[in-house]
Amino acid sequence: MRAVLKQNAFIKFVFTAGFLYLFLYLIYQFIVKRYTFYDQKFIGSIIHAVNFFLEGIGYKTFTVLQDRDYQVIGIDGSNGVWIGSNCNAITLFSLFSVFIIAYPGKIKDKLWYIPLGILAIHVLNIFRVIALVLIANYYPQFLNFNHTYTFTFLIYSFIFLLWMIWVNKYSVKNSTIA
Repeated sequence: MRAVLKQNAFIKFVFTAGFLYLFLYLIYQFIVKRYTFYDQKFIGSIIHAVNFFLEGIGYKTFTVLQDRDYQVIGIDGSNGVWIGSNCNAITLFSLFSVFIIAYPGKIKDKLWYIPLGILAIHVLNIFRVIALVLIANYYPQFLNFNHTYTFTFLIYSFIFLLWMIWVNKYSVKNSTIA
C-alpha cells in the first residue's frame, strides 16, 4: 500500500485529504459543537458583522443571539434569517485547509495561503448572509432556493477557485497529481 501511495500522487492526495477532513470533521462534531460554545460565538460574530454592515447602509435590523442554536438576524418587518452551525463556514474552512495541506507545496506558502483563504471564505460568507437577509426582506419566496442552490454553488466555486490558484501558482511543480 505504501508503495502505491508513493507512486501515485493522486491517490496520496485523496487519502490524505479524506483522512484529514474526517479527522477535523469528527473533532468539530463531537468536541467543538458538543462541549463548547465556540460554534455559537462564531455565529454571533457573523451576525454582528452583518448587522454592522446593514445598519451602516441605513437598515433598521433586529438580532436574536443566544448560546444554543438559535441566532437570527433580519431587517425590521421581515422574518429574518436563522443562522445555524451549518451556515458558519467552519466546515468549509476545514475543507479548504485540507485541500491545501494535502496538495504538494511549500510549507511556508501554506502558512500564509491557508489563513488568507479562510479569511476570504469568511468575508464571502458574511456577504452571503447579508444577501440572504436582503432576500428575506424583499423576496422571501426566493430565500430557500437561493440559500440551498445559488449561494452553495457560489461558495463551493470560490473554494475551488482558491484551490486552483494554489495548484497553478503555489504548488510544487515537480509533483504530479494526475
